[in-house]
Amino acid sequence: MARYIGPVCKLCRREGAQLFLKGDRCHTEKCAFTRRPYPPGQHGQARIKFSEYGLRLREKQKVRRIYGVLEQQFRKYFSMADHTKGVTGENLLAFLERRLDNVVYRLGFAATRSEARQFVLHCHVLVNGKRVNIPSYLVKAGDRVSIREKSREIARIKDAVAGAEGRRGSLSWLELDKANFTGNVKSLPAREDVGLDIKEQLIVEFYSR
Repeated sequence: MARYIGPVCKLCRREGAQLFLKGDRCHTEKCAFTRRPYPPGQHGQARIKFSEYGLRLREKQKVRRIYGVLEQQFRKYFSMADHTKGVTGENLLAFLERRLDNVVYRLGFAATRSEARQFVLHCHVLVNGKRVNIPSYLVKAGDRVSIREKSREIARIKDAVAGAEGRRGSLSWLELDKANFTGNVKSLPAREDVGLDIKEQLIVEFYSR
């Protein structure tokens, strides 16, 4: 698949916002966006004026990069959101939040969403006691997400769980049991649970043009 494997800090600088793609580094003075808050490239510091189309495109690209979703997948989520009762933009963010790799990240079992994706692919994650290795799996209210018992001694997972609260705070739709490396999905995510500076209406307008 055509997944981006280049320097992720460039993505933050390109979108003009912190996307938190490097885990704890993004919360320190070493963060590339903090040191150079302008787009990469020799013309990065030049004044750029976006068109209406450009603003909508950049917002769509920003959300895609936050969740690590390819264009075809993202378009599929938009179609699902458009055919679901409610506000399309909020439905879109809810579908993205319900992805298993995002839930693993939100619970604090991984420092980044890309790391969470790795853990899911490598069969370290269980859903309702069964092994699931599909990062795009959509969790439901009442699901129990946990780390496989043999995987709980992995240093990266232990470190991520230890610092989870300081990095991401609490989420009303998820409940974490740190001692047992288990999280419960109490309800489906609402718009206020996303906690990101996203203008979802621009994405709806982009696909509705």
